[in-house]
Amino acid sequence: MTPRAWSDKRERQYVKIKESQIDSGKSTDEAEEIAARTVNKERARAGESEQSSTTSTDDISSGRRGGLRSHSGERGRTRDQLYAEAKRKGVKGRSSMTKAELEQALER
Repeated sequence: MTPRAWSDKRERQYVKIKESQIDSGKSTDEAEEIAARTVNKERARAGESEQSSTTSTDDISSGRRGGLRSHSGERGRTRDQLYAEAKRKGVKGRSSMTKAELEQALER
């Protein structure tokens, strides 16, 4: 159940995040909590809430933080992510490099 103070935009955002979390294997309760926390943080960042913590307003956005944390687990970033970064940095010979070679080239 979502709070009444949310705008239509925030309601849509909540539903989209909740469905995404359920699709990725989270329970309904966990998905609802994650969605509500994310929407409330975005409301605080946008100045739409009466109260907000320093963390909510000064931290990087939820979407950006999630993007930074993706593929940082056991195996790290994907080869495609490494390749894209190598391309941005102008690493020569990147197209024929393996994932391990790209990781090594980007450490330099």
